[in-house]
Amino acid sequence: MLAGIIERVGPCCIEYRKPDFTALARAIVYQQLNGTAAGSIYRRVAALVAGGSRRTTTLRPEAVLQAPPRRLRAAGLSAAKVKYLRDLAQKTVSGAVRFRGLPAMSDEEVIAELTQVHGIGVWSAHMFLIFALRRPDVLAVGDYGVRSAVKKAYGLERLPAPLELERIAGPWRPHASTACWYLWQSLKA
Repeated sequence: MLAGIIERVGPCCIEYRKPDFTALARAIVYQQLNGTAAGSIYRRVAALVAGGSRRTTTLRPEAVLQAPPRRLRAAGLSAAKVKYLRDLAQKTVSGAVRFRGLPAMSDEEVIAELTQVHGIGVWSAHMFLIFALRRPDVLAVGDYGVRSAVKKAYGLERLPAPLELERIAGPWRPHASTACWYLWQSLKA
């Protein structure tokens, strides 16, 4: 099933990000939004915290904390996302989240480190593991797109539950991250 998707989609070209505050802050902004809308909001937030510069896409935790919550809301963030972004910034500044140490941690340790931030769940941690830490064997069992693509590719009547997805994904190991990427792409092709 996956072989047909790989053949149809073509070579894998995952776009990676640096494993830093900006990558996780971006994940918060993008949660539950379509890519175009999320990108517009992210650019407005980045310009706001960069003092009006539209050239930067990098966020610094100190700048996020200095930005008034009402201005972050005016940039398009929900009240919940403002809370999550500020919690991430506070935990980064205090050292509770240590981005420099993440590459040396196991996947489970990274998930534990990141999910202490309000608004960061296992799904966001999985995305960080795949797209920032470049971990090769992350199966995003909670991702709607992955589950939808598996349902379609395997002719299932319903979205697979996490345990069923784990079973189906057995042959993809140790390259589950690449498999997820192909599954996402299959929904576009």
